[in-house]
Amino acid sequence: MKVLLIGSGGREHALAWKLSQDTTVEHIYCLPGNPGMSSVSKCENVPFDISDLNGLADFAEQHKVDLTVVGPEAPLVAGIADVFVERKLAVFGPSKLAAQLEGSKSFSKELMAKYNVPTAFFKICNTSAEAKAFIRTKGAPIVIKADGLAAGKGVVVAMTLEEAFAAVDMMMGDRKFGEAGARVVVEEFMPGEEASLLAFTDGKTVVPMIAAQDHKRIYDNDRGPNTGGMGAYAPAPVVTEEIKQKAVEKILKPVVAAMRNEGMPYVGCLYAGLMIANGEPKVVEFNCRFGDPETQAVLPLLDGNLAEIMLACAEGTLKPEMVKWHDGAAVCVVMASGGYPDVFEKGKKIKGLRDVKKVMSAEVFHAGTKQNGEDVVSNGGRVLGVTAMGKTIREAKDSAYEAVALIDFEKKYFRKDIAWRALKE
Repeated sequence: MKVLLIGSGGREHALAWKLSQDTTVEHIYCLPGNPGMSSVSKCENVPFDISDLNGLADFAEQHKVDLTVVGPEAPLVAGIADVFVERKLAVFGPSKLAAQLEGSKSFSKELMAKYNVPTAFFKICNTSAEAKAFIRTKGAPIVIKADGLAAGKGVVVAMTLEEAFAAVDMMMGDRKFGEAGARVVVEEFMPGEEASLLAFTDGKTVVPMIAAQDHKRIYDNDRGPNTGGMGAYAPAPVVTEEIKQKAVEKILKPVVAAMRNEGMPYVGCLYAGLMIANGEPKVVEFNCRFGDPETQAVLPLLDGNLAEIMLACAEGTLKPEMVKWHDGAAVCVVMASGGYPDVFEKGKKIKGLRDVKKVMSAEVFHAGTKQNGEDVVSNGGRVLGVTAMGKTIREAKDSAYEAVALIDFEKKYFRKDIAWRALKE
């Protein structure tokens, strides 16, 4: 099987690493890929503008690709799956209409309201005056979300009215997230513990993955501004087997059925961000693709042929028995550029990448790097995702931080407490 993998981040590196282990996969074209992906067996990086959807389909046809896997959300929201399906090319990822689950917070909330999927109360606001008036009536704490794509950063949990008004001004007035913030969704603040439950689906059958927990805030103890994610671990103990079944039966299956009922079948990876309180899960948000960095913690635990699972999703033949899991745990620690998620410098030489091989079960997934001659240098806010496996979360965490200690670049930054909720006494 020849696979085309679209994207260049840590999530895509983890996907390439897992796909390369499948005996049925003979070659993986990574468009555009990153320096880490180029060292994965069977992988070939190909520089490419991934916003050129027809060009990507041309590439798939010319290279006789059997399966295309779309990593990032932007091409999915732009309609890449529609272009491929129209040309009878197998693609893992939802259509443009189905990708609205992530591309439009208002679409997602209205769908959940229509089909009684548990989530926070909300109001869709088209002007800042409307948003502020609603905030005044509800009080704080309260959550303000940019309606469109904002690279995982378009959410403000405001603990005071002043913070809430400032968030509205930042999104709708200053347009920090461009047109994504032209409309906002104001939501109830939901207390509880967050977790991520991803699932494979072919539009009918839904097969959940192992639950993970992401660490969104930049500083230890979950303080500071939101980021794209500073680390993750799996499995997340907060998602007991009972809660997982509730999430599948009350959230994942109803949403996939709702999308089919609305004439926009959902195919690919459905990511449910959950808030869990008093044994009940509610939806925080949906994403239309694998999470980043959750993927780096979940995929190492997959005991199955990822390419075959994805192809079955694309062809409508997914079966639960295709998806099995290893015992144990995995922890991913993100190494970021100093100053992230605000202003940071690029081009810092990264040392020690090869030394990580000394740590059993550790893998380094490149998130924001580039090749500069003989050197690999930083090229983004989140630079590396360092993942390790272990029999327990503590063992996996210790190995991950042992590997992190071997890597160095100027102004590197990482949280010291990834998986703290699972390990608190």
